[in-house]
Amino acid sequence: MRLRLVPAQTNWDFFGKTKISLGFSTIMVVLSIVFFFVQGLNFGIDFRGGTTIRTESQQTVVVADYRAAIEPLGLGDITITEVFDPTFEDNQNVTMIRIQAQEGQEAVTSAVIDEVNTALLAVAPDITFVSVESVGPKVSGELIQTAAIAVLLAIGAVLVYIWLRFEWQFAVGAVAALVHDVLLTIGVFSILQIRFDLAIIAALLTIVGYSLNDTVVVFDRVRENLRRYKKKALKEVLNLSINETLSRTVMTSVTTLLALLALFVLGGDVIRGFVFAMIWGVIVGTYSSVFIASTVLLKLGVKRDWSKPDATAGNQYANIDA
Repeated sequence: MRLRLVPAQTNWDFFGKTKISLGFSTIMVVLSIVFFFVQGLNFGIDFRGGTTIRTESQQTVVVADYRAAIEPLGLGDITITEVFDPTFEDNQNVTMIRIQAQEGQEAVTSAVIDEVNTALLAVAPDITFVSVESVGPKVSGELIQTAAIAVLLAIGAVLVYIWLRFEWQFAVGAVAALVHDVLLTIGVFSILQIRFDLAIIAALLTIVGYSLNDTVVVFDRVRENLRRYKKKALKEVLNLSINETLSRTVMTSVTTLLALLALFVLGGDVIRGFVFAMIWGVIVGTYSSVFIASTVLLKLGVKRDWSKPDATAGNQYANIDA
């Protein structure tokens, strides 16, 4: 007997309470924006600046021991990562230790570096600092701008792609869903004050791709059904399309979440923020594909007679396979 998360045949009305779903999403987006401007984000070293220390030791690296030795110094955000390279010798154990810039200072002072060295010598007596590099606030500010541009360009590319493949109404619906997902993800990071670094930007771009994939699957079925059921109301066609793709949507989301939950529990502190962003993104991305993108499409309406080309409707490339 095959496992089914969704019944083989469903006939659920996803537009029966659009005011509630849109109202809930609007409230969440507004809260996210308010918390972003009032409380801000808990920027990590990538965006606040700091110092990176590369260490070497013949003893096996235990990240937890390194962290326990440094934490009593009260240096704030610290990231410790073991470095693996096939060119390393068997007794060459390398780590990268990143310490946030201290308040009122461009970089970590030499006195702080000495304190870190002394603390780590208690864990690995032969440890040496191979290199010490600092990133100032100016570079960090440029990273914030670059990250924001990357997310905006990704959403803009989605707008153009969906417009060319379907219609402009589909493009607006897809972009509304993506903006919804990105804003809610940024909002939850602001509310919970989880460290926000470049890994989270990578997660945001991944969420954009994942949510878009779900939305395109639904929209592709909508386009097929618009050609098949030319007399049905658009609301009925949208409901039918979502019900037909619901099993695939839920199965994809659940299997993805299973892998992400395993990483969240077993992956350690280094990737926990990234994985949390992905878990949240998969949930809101699945929700927005069904309730936001399709609802926007319903409100805007769409061309029904696909047998007649309309050069002004943005569908001149609609038959090109992705």
